[in-house]
Amino acid sequence: MKKIASLTMALALGSAGMAMAQDEHAALTQHEIVTQLTQQGYTDVHDVDFKNGVWTARARSGDGSRVKLRVDPLTGKAYPNKQVSSLNETDVRAMLSSEGYTHVHDVDFDHGIWTAKAKNNAGVKVTLQIDAQSGRIIGTN
Repeated sequence: MKKIASLTMALALGSAGMAMAQDEHAALTQHEIVTQLTQQGYTDVHDVDFKNGVWTARARSGDGSRVKLRVDPLTGKAYPNKQVSSLNETDVRAMLSSEGYTHVHDVDFDHGIWTAKAKNNAGVKVTLQIDAQSGRIIGTN
């Protein structure tokens, strides 16, 4: 009987761990995004909306400037429209190519992130949004 109880407990804990791991990859809710932005020092956060694979919002930065933000839906990291990129267009094209994207075009830095159009590994046309510091793809549609 103790073996059955131990096995049941182990299975329950394992299932809970899997559910928690899945939640780590779930998109943040609108409320969580507002909380994340506030924790990053933004105030007067409003017009929060999910479009083109990322959250967008308007807010005031720490210095009181009005900013438009794109927000990573998994991490809540904000990308203000007045950000300087540590990557250049050649870096972005090389990174996308190394990840298997082809026919990369319309690579632009706008509102704090890089955007590009390309075909993915399945040959489907996609629009990508890319972190201007790390080169990580933060949104796709």
